Amino acid sequence: MLTSTQVPGGPAWLDLGTPDIDAAVAFYGAVFGWEYASAGPAVGYGFFRLGGRTVAGVGPLTEEGAGSAWTVYFRAEDADATAKAVEQAGGTVRIAPGDVFTAGRMAGFTDPTGAEFAVWQARDVRGLDLVNEPGSVSWVELYTTDLAAADAFYRAVLPWDTRDLPVGGGLQYKVAGPAGGGVETVHGGLMQLPEGHLAAGSRSEWHPYFEVADCDAAVASAAGHGAIVLIEAMDAPGIGRVGMFLDPFGAPFAVIRSAES
Repeated sequence: MLTSTQVPGGPAWLDLGTPDIDAAVAFYGAVFGWEYASAGPAVGYGFFRLGGRTVAGVGPLTEEGAGSAWTVYFRAEDADATAKAVEQAGGTVRIAPGDVFTAGRMAGFTDPTGAEFAVWQARDVRGLDLVNEPGSVSWVELYTTDLAAADAFYRAVLPWDTRDLPVGGGLQYKVAGPAGGGVETVHGGLMQLPEGHLAAGSRSEWHPYFEVADCDAAVASAAGHGAIVLIEAMDAPGIGRVGMFLDPFGAPFAVIRSAES
């Protein structure tokens, strides 16, 4: 589970870009029980909420050629300084730093391997209201075409330490956490895409894992409401039971019933 959402470099926010907000609201409402709250007709953005607490944002696709996707925002103390660090480390600034009213300041980037992410410099809005509980995000993960390059990049632009995590099956996996934070504080994971996936055209991308009380039921519900199942419910030793999908518009996400610690 995520244990570092309130420190610099930790996941702070999550939102979905989609071509059809109404359909996305219906889908995620059916799978997770989320309700939708609009930020106002002039904004075109809204919030997914569970029990009155914000678990994610949702908005229309605003970038030319963009496809539906979840964006992970990492906490930044200075979004402008992070943007400069991204460019110096070989990444791209897709969305220049800018204020979101009085809520905070954000910027969007692409890492050198092609994965998109963002940062959030908090002001009035600190971040998500709920994490690690059923129906909320409990892990974020990067699938990357070049683990070594991605590892070096993120450690250069965010205050991260990373460590190898043996996961078996010939997979290469790293866990990220706050610099100097030790093994008990974690931001998420980075995984090298296997050769077979690379040959099939898989590209680098970040995706969230949402905690669920019953992974098999969540997989069945998502599939029944139009998701494409990429990974059927399966046990990950020491981690929990997981499943992965593309939502009805192609945004990748996963569910997890975390193992009890």
